[in-house]
Amino acid sequence: QVQLVESGGGLVQAGGSLRLSCATSGRSFNSYAVGWFRQGPGKEREFIASIAWSDGTTDYADSMKGRFTISRDNVKNTVYLQMNSLKPEDTAIYYCATNPNYRLGCPDCEELYDYWGQGTRVTVSS
Repeated sequence: QVQLVESGGGLVQAGGSLRLSCATSGRSFNSYAVGWFRQGPGKEREFIASIAWSDGTTDYADSMKGRFTISRDNVKNTVYLQMNSLKPEDTAIYYCATNPNYRLGCPDCEELYDYWGQGTRVTVSS
């Protein structure tokens, strides 16, 4: 059974940093990518970044480049999202998800993701 568990969210002041974790289990590592998405209050869910387990190839939404960094630890089966210089508009629930179809080349296509975690809440105060 595939499971994803996010952690690391919380309350942080503007300008601060957080590192989110996504612990994965139940799937062959080389067969998928893991993506991070977020959904802010009253907003649609948006893509942040993804990383392929097999070779570490990363993709980022243009708006997320520079402040957000995705990485993986193959030993711990965990994907991270380092978030720096946080802003109040980064307040959202952050989700990770697995994409077995990442070779199709559409990392921000939600319909290609099949398993999702429960989310972790990030609140950035001004």
